[in-house]
Amino acid sequence: MKPIQVGLLGIGTVGSGVFNVLARNQEEIQRRAGRGIAITMVADLDVERAKSAVGEGVQVVSDARAVIANPDIDIVIELIGGYGVAKQLVMEAIAAGKHVVTANKALLAVHGSEIFAAASAKGVMVAFEAAVAGGIPIIKALREGLTANRIQWIAGIINGTTNFILSEMRDKGLDFDAVLKDAQRLGYAEADPTFDIEGVDAAHKVTIMSAIAFGIPVQFDKAYIEGITQLAAQDIKYAEQLGYRIKLLGVSKRVDKGIELRVHPSLVPAKRLIANVEGAMNAVVVHGDAVGTTLYYGKGAGSEPTASAVIADLVDITRLHTADPHHRVPHLAFQPGTLQDAMGDLPVLSMDEVVTSYYLRLRVADQAGVLAKVTGLLAQHDISVDAMLQREAQDVGGEGTGPDGTRAIPQTDLIILTHTAREGTVNAVLAELQALPTVLAPIVRIRKEELN
Repeated sequence: MKPIQVGLLGIGTVGSGVFNVLARNQEEIQRRAGRGIAITMVADLDVERAKSAVGEGVQVVSDARAVIANPDIDIVIELIGGYGVAKQLVMEAIAAGKHVVTANKALLAVHGSEIFAAASAKGVMVAFEAAVAGGIPIIKALREGLTANRIQWIAGIINGTTNFILSEMRDKGLDFDAVLKDAQRLGYAEADPTFDIEGVDAAHKVTIMSAIAFGIPVQFDKAYIEGITQLAAQDIKYAEQLGYRIKLLGVSKRVDKGIELRVHPSLVPAKRLIANVEGAMNAVVVHGDAVGTTLYYGKGAGSEPTASAVIADLVDITRLHTADPHHRVPHLAFQPGTLQDAMGDLPVLSMDEVVTSYYLRLRVADQAGVLAKVTGLLAQHDISVDAMLQREAQDVGGEGTGPDGTRAIPQTDLIILTHTAREGTVNAVLAELQALPTVLAPIVRIRKEELN
């Protein structure tokens, strides 16, 4: 049987990996797919570089639309990235009757509903395993492997850059800025790391997973996003003393009122497997009512790990290329027309409505009655204390100073772990605590996820 023909848009790091892995494992892949898969056309602005990457026998052009217009191309792989031209090309490929494989999490998180609707109407597939967690097959697990389950929650370390930074901060006791510079020097962080360190990249990914897990539209605009730029080495140290590690988590949870969708630093018990995921690795925990808790771990980025996911999508499309579109796995796992109304029974909740537990660090005057005042305010708001530490300010390298910078009253760090509370309530009590004259610095608040 004639190989299925693939057009590749963009042959950078991932595109080169796709081409190389497909060539290296062609025999194995063909045995699994039932026919050959061949990249026969590549579009890249740097034509000479692209030609050197693919060698003879592959047509290389500078215009991506030439690939889409080629009637012999069955599948288009989009590896350009971003929201702009990538969206136009994907929509044009769908309109031309081409199946699409993409690693573009930003595009799907923002425009996924529109893209999937267009693909369903045209009877073509849009596959995106590589868009979330690189080589980890988490999309397939959520869409197919866990189909029998009512998913309760997802929590993932889904950005390798931030996980590397947090691991280094913990191991070396350094603050964020110093570790970021080292991460950039080693190539773990981009020259402009904003999307990673501010949590945007992780939010794109958890938005996609949430839609598949709960049968809701992709709603990136409703995600709560908080990055790691404000984390201090002392909080990582205190968390360790309390039996926790701090990770940037993407969390989506089904609760009575709707769906939580959030990205932020979280204290995770050190005994949890996900708390021990270090360096640039990724991991996703999924809890289903039938299967219980499952963990998916591996490389979340890189040329060949991501290529592994792209090629898995190519194989799936090749197997189902001639199948009745109604017999294919739906893009978001649930049949079209059955997604929950975002404004109806399963809305994405505002962060004020989220219920979780908290780590609070207060720099306070070391005076009699301060602790009683703090715990009293918490009690007035029905926030109960789970654990507490008190450490002298000198223990973390800072001597007590007054507002004018001169040495003043002795200070201490008061670290409190709370039981579960509503975020809006915690915001209110933090405002009252911050106003106390004995609270001498901005209060640090980090959410805590037990994941049990």
